[in-house]
Amino acid sequence: MCRHFILHAISAIALVALGALPADAADNSAIKEKASACSGCHGENGISQTENIPSLAGQPDQFIQWQLVFFRAGSRKNDQMKPIAEEITNEDIRSFGAYFSQLAPPKEPEDGDPDLSKKGAQVAAGRRCASCHTDSFAGTKGVARLAGQREEYLVKALHDYKAGQRVGGGVAAMADVAYHMSDEEITAVSHYLAHLK
Repeated sequence: MCRHFILHAISAIALVALGALPADAADNSAIKEKASACSGCHGENGISQTENIPSLAGQPDQFIQWQLVFFRAGSRKNDQMKPIAEEITNEDIRSFGAYFSQLAPPKEPEDGDPDLSKKGAQVAAGRRCASCHTDSFAGTKGVARLAGQREEYLVKALHDYKAGQRVGGGVAAMADVAYHMSDEEITAVSHYLAHLK
């Protein structure tokens, strides 16, 4: 746990340094070209069509930057992202954050199980998810957008936090929340958030 905290602290310092510089590459053709390489996994216009791969469109700028810094520092692990993150520059990180944050977020799919969504809404309220992710679950600053995210990815992310395999922004906030959730609660809240209008 101490090692995770140290890696997290180093990543936070790096991100503060990154944020000190301006990011104005959202309409830059060079960053659009670089971002197009992300579409192989994360989908065209940042909307994933691939199981367990998150959509990036509409995620907050700082959140995207944090995740790229975590991948690059090794505090967040993923075999596909590792070689990519090792090659990107600080400027790329700022540019990707600006670019993806300005894309339209995914539209929620039709809810085939409103009863499960109702249970998920109760879980979200009970776990006070909106206190960080905002009332609309659109995220803010370094906190992820959850509304409209791929359902199975949300399930995977919560299980990763619960197992201590993933670190988050607020030191151990997500690990603490997920650790106390049952599998049924994870399924319900993930369904609710994926279909949130």
